[in-house]
Amino acid sequence: MSTLAQDAGSTLTEHTLTGAGIRLSARLALPASGAPRATILAIHGRGMRAGYWDAFAPLATRLGHAVLAVDRPGYGDSARDLPEGQNLADQAETLRAALKEHARTHDLGAGVFLLGHSDGGKVALHTAAGGADAPPLLGLDASGVGYHYDPAALHFPSTLGGGATKLNWGPLGLYPRGTFQASRALLAPTPPRESAETMWWPRQFEALAPEVRIPVRLTFAQHEAWWDLSEAALTAMTARLTATPRVTVDHLAAAGHNISLGHTATAYHLRVLAFLEECLLGSR
Repeated sequence: MSTLAQDAGSTLTEHTLTGAGIRLSARLALPASGAPRATILAIHGRGMRAGYWDAFAPLATRLGHAVLAVDRPGYGDSARDLPEGQNLADQAETLRAALKEHARTHDLGAGVFLLGHSDGGKVALHTAAGGADAPPLLGLDASGVGYHYDPAALHFPSTLGGGATKLNWGPLGLYPRGTFQASRALLAPTPPRESAETMWWPRQFEALAPEVRIPVRLTFAQHEAWWDLSEAALTAMTARLTATPRVTVDHLAAAGHNISLGHTATAYHLRVLAFLEECLLGSR
């Protein structure tokens, strides 16, 4: 493993996972204080890479958590072996298998906390809904993933293609200077299988939502353009999560879809970690 970044008390290193025979590249941040209190599986969105979570990792490790940010199947090292990618359900199955293997050599602490953005939030929900033999799950925090798409987003432009800027970013002033140049290293083509099932997400969510049995927190940016964020739509979404002990919906002002790259990233990340603390208390 090579060290990518250092913070006062933690290191971020390149890491490799294997799930169901599939090699996955990842980034692993460990607390300096020894065994982690919990392990956060951070799952990036469409057209991105695991580095999306680099700003989150130092905050989490300072609080004693490990952060395992993975390149989803079809991205990073697995792109060569999976040129078409995997659908969301298969990605979740691969990640559950990878977590199980990771747990053989790494202390997970009290369990695994799922953190997902956009399509990564969809994969997190799939992960939570299945796999009884997976390591214990503490909770799920997802940003940028809803139930019904906003009608203006129904043409589903490619994440890397023209016309997607408003959907994926919102007003450019929501991001620090240099973000867009720096983020080029995070971008990757969206695998075809992932793109092909985008329009079927509402139906998928209806099927998997009743199987999610851990606390869930959903965050939506003020300038989120992908999703219908009307009160009726969000009420319908939370109502589907019938087995979840607790569902929280949060809204983040002055933020666009890629929350963790914007000016409000720290505010969002601290709220994620506060929710994790509540999940840890509940798990006792």
